[in-house]
Amino acid sequence: MIEEKERRKTKIEDAEEVKAVLGVVSKEVPALIKGIIGSVFSEEAGRDMGKAAGAFYKELKESGMPDEVAVKMTENYVSVFTSLGGIMKRLGKDDKSRSEIEKAIEEKVKRRLAETGIAEEE
Repeated sequence: MIEEKERRKTKIEDAEEVKAVLGVVSKEVPALIKGIIGSVFSEEAGRDMGKAAGAFYKELKESGMPDEVAVKMTENYVSVFTSLGGIMKRLGKDDKSRSEIEKAIEEKVKRRLAETGIAEEE
């Protein structure tokens, strides 16, 4: 009987720890994404990207790369950053999907707790 109480207590503590971790993740990840978006789409980031693209193009030309190849490679170089930025921007703006994901995670945690007998299913 004591062993069962200890296992149940451990399960409850584990569930509380998971709940706390999920709470932190649901608050911190959106803030992190917003920070990344801010840094990717800032005026300074635009200047830095322009400088990087110019330096990349210049290095290609100085190494003897034909103009049309250097231009194409530079376009590809810049598109990597803009694609990544677009993905991050979509993630940051998709609050509805994020809240649906959070609800789904919460529901699965509740279901799992009910399955283990730690909490009752709602």
